[in-house]
Amino acid sequence: MHQCAKRFVLAVFLLPAPADPQAPPPGHVDPIPVLDAAAEAMGVDQLHCVSFSGEGYAGMVGQNITQNTDWPRGEALRAYSRTIDFRNGVSVERFSRKPGMNPASWKYGPGWLGGTPLQRHERQTFAVSGRHAWHADGPGRPVPAPRSAELWQLDMWMTPHGFVRAARMPGANPTAIWRWELGESGRDGATTGGIPKVFVVSATVLGKYRVNATVREGHIVQRTQTRVPHPVLGDMNYEHEFSEWTDLGDGILFPAGWHRHDGWDDERQVPLLTGGHNSFGGSFPDMTANDCEQVSVPAEVLSAAPRPPSSVVPTVLAEGVWLLGGGTHNSVAVEFSDFVAVVEAPLDERRSLAVIDKVVELVPDKPIRFLVNTHDHYDHLGGIRTYLHVGATIVTHQRNRMFYESELLNYVPRMLEPDMVSLYPPTEISEGYTMEDVDEKYILGDGERFLEIFYVQGLGVHVEGMLMAYLPRERILIQADLYDPGLLPEDHPRPTQEERVLLRNARQNGLHPETVAPIHGDPTAWGDFLRETRQEE
Repeated sequence: MHQCAKRFVLAVFLLPAPADPQAPPPGHVDPIPVLDAAAEAMGVDQLHCVSFSGEGYAGMVGQNITQNTDWPRGEALRAYSRTIDFRNGVSVERFSRKPGMNPASWKYGPGWLGGTPLQRHERQTFAVSGRHAWHADGPGRPVPAPRSAELWQLDMWMTPHGFVRAARMPGANPTAIWRWELGESGRDGATTGGIPKVFVVSATVLGKYRVNATVREGHIVQRTQTRVPHPVLGDMNYEHEFSEWTDLGDGILFPAGWHRHDGWDDERQVPLLTGGHNSFGGSFPDMTANDCEQVSVPAEVLSAAPRPPSSVVPTVLAEGVWLLGGGTHNSVAVEFSDFVAVVEAPLDERRSLAVIDKVVELVPDKPIRFLVNTHDHYDHLGGIRTYLHVGATIVTHQRNRMFYESELLNYVPRMLEPDMVSLYPPTEISEGYTMEDVDEKYILGDGERFLEIFYVQGLGVHVEGMLMAYLPRERILIQADLYDPGLLPEDHPRPTQEERVLLRNARQNGLHPETVAPIHGDPTAWGDFLRETRQEE
C-alpha cells in the first residue's frame, strides 16, 4: 500500500467515533422520561378537568403609583372559583369583587383599560373556549374579549397538568436541561449542602410560546415560565408558581397554592427600574377532579369579529386643535406653524399608527414633532415608541425619564410582536433628540399658539409624575384620569380626590378653561365639569 494511503487509513481509525445522533447535546437530557415521570407523579392522564375555589388577590399590572413599587393590590377576589377542562380547552373563572372600582373588562394582571365602563356588580365571570373569550358583569350579557383569548388559553397550558399535556402534543418539540437551584438572597443563606437538583423542560405551546417548566424532586412541576408580548414591556416575563399540593384520589396531585408574576421578580431593581411583578395568587383548597360543568360559547361571542379595526374620529376643539377619539382612549393634536404636537399615545402601536395616519390626513405638510405623555400608566404609554419611530420627541415628567429610557425607548429586540422601532431601529434612540422632561412647567409654542404643560401637584393617589396641558388662547384644558366625564355612577361620592386636584391645579396656575378635553370621554364645558363633580369655581 502506498505510504500516503497508509497514513490516511491510520488517521481515520484515530478519529473519535461519531456521536450518537439521538443523544441530547451537552447540558441537556432526554425530555421524554422527565415528562413521563411528571405525568405519572401528578396523575396527568387521569385528570381531564378540575374545579377549585378559595380566596385570591389581584394585581393591577401597569397601574403602580411609582415605577419602583409593585403592582397595586386590588380588591380581594372573594369566593373565587375556576374550572379548567383540558380536553376541550375551556376555562371559566368566577369571583366576587367590590363594584365601582375597576373596569368591567378587567380580570387581574394585564388588560386594565381606564375610562371604560366600571364594574357594576359583585359577581364577575371570565371565560375562554378555544379561540373565543368573554366576560360578564353580574347577570349582564356576555361581552366578547377577542384580544384576551390567546393569553387566557396560555394560562391553561401553563398549569402543571396543562404543561405536561401541551409538551406531549405534536409540534411541541420539547427539550430539557438539569441544574442546581440557586439559593435566594436574604432567605436561603450561604447554603453548601442539600441544594436541590431540578430539571427544566421547555416546549412550544400554542405554536408560539416557548414555555419552561421546572420539575422538582418527586417529579412535580413547581413553576412554569414564558414571555408574552406587551406594548410597554416588550417580551414580558410571565410565570406561574404552584404549592400546597393535594391528593385528589385516583393518583392525581393538584396544587391549591397559586402565585403569578407579570414582569420579573426583581427585588433588587437591577437592571430593571419597574418593581411590578406580583399579579395574581391565592389559596384554593376546595378541589374536585373530573366533575366539571359543560360550557357553551354564547352566540354573541361566536358572531363577534376577532378584533375590530381601530377607528379614529376627530372632533374639532378649535382651529387647528382636534380631539382624536373613537375608542376607549383619546389623543389631542395641536397644530403649530411648522409642526404638530400630540398629547397622549395610549394603548399600543396599532392605535397610535391609526392616530398618526389621521393627524397626517388633517395636517399633511407638517411633522409630528412632539408627543406629550401625561403619565406612566401602561394604558396611556403603549404608543410612545410609535411616535419615537416617526421622529417625535417625547415630553414627560422627569420622574419617568429613567424608566422610559431604560425599558421602553431602547434597542432591546421584541420577538413575539415586533413593533416599528424593533423592526426598523432608528439611530435617534442613541444619537437624537428623543426626550424632554418636565419639572414644574414646559411650554411648546411658535409665537402665536402656546401649549403650556404643567406638573399636577398634590395628587398623592393614582400615580406620581402626572402632567396636564393647557391652550391659553383657546382656553382648553387637556387632562387624563383626573376627570372622566360621565364615567362614575350617579351615587358615587363626588368630588373624587382626583377631581379636587384638577380644580386646585387649575386655580393655582391661574388657568381659566372653557373646555375640558379628556383622554377618556367627550369634551366637556368647564361649567359642566364643576356641576358634575359638585364643586364651585
